[in-house]
Amino acid sequence: MKFHVYKDSRAEWRWRLKATNGKIIATSGEGYNNKQDCLHAIDLIKTYSPIAEVVED
Repeated sequence: MKFHVYKDSRAEWRWRLKATNGKIIATSGEGYNNKQDCLHAIDLIKTYSPIAEVVED
């Protein structure tokens, strides 16, 4: 899997998480004004996703 960082049409930074087959499996859901904030969000996901709970609604 890879995180792809890019600027959208509104010049906001976003990320996409792509599987090895190229399919998008997650997106940032919001734009960031600067690249560093976008990269920080990715770091948070990488840090906390292994301990995240799975819940059913």
